[in-house]
Amino acid sequence: MLEIKNVSKVYGSGENRVVAVNDVSLTVPDGDFIAIMGASGSGKTTLLNIIGVLDQISSGEILLDGRRIDNLDERELVNIRRSKITNVFQHFHLLPSLTALENVLLPAAFAGGKNGHEKAAMDILTRVGLAKRAHHKPSQLSGGEQQRVAIARAIIHHPSVILADEPTGNLDQSTGEEILGLFDELNRDGLSIVMVTHNPEIARHASEVVVLKDGQVIDRIKQKGSGGKP
Repeated sequence: MLEIKNVSKVYGSGENRVVAVNDVSLTVPDGDFIAIMGASGSGKTTLLNIIGVLDQISSGEILLDGRRIDNLDERELVNIRRSKITNVFQHFHLLPSLTALENVLLPAAFAGGKNGHEKAAMDILTRVGLAKRAHHKPSQLSGGEQQRVAIARAIIHHPSVILADEPTGNLDQSTGEEILGLFDELNRDGLSIVMVTHNPEIARHASEVVVLKDGQVIDRIKQKGSGGKP
């Protein structure tokens, strides 16, 4: 269970003061799929960065499994981002000099070595349909394949939550639907997903839609059925 309680994020001061997120509370139950929507500048990405403890908050609390985490030191936060709350971005952020397999193994390398993780990485690439592309570099992969590598990298350490910021934004509609289908599958297996999107059709995959305006939650819409679809 991930919770943010009465969280605000303020940039600047005086005439330059901007309230990007204003007293937002949100609960992400285990295995839930939440879409965050709103116009440009509504605070969507800032809120996602707060949930992922990438941005410091100005006030409020962030809790993971009942433990407050916003006040931890950077070393502890890095461990949480590596193992509990991971990110998938619109831009894939793959290292161009590494193969798909080596990119998936990066979190293990940063944790102190990739020994013993290669089989797990291959298993995950197989799961996302890329076993035969494991030794290809990003320039040899399509956009959809690169995003699958990014997702595989995000889940290698079995996180509790994936945060996805416009994950299909650089993909065509058909490839985007394939990526959303993969998110649906991961969610059915119990992974919590929080996804920022501006597209109502993409938001239909979520079980709940949270709508932001001027940094505040103005609506919450529960949706029916698996993957948010009736």
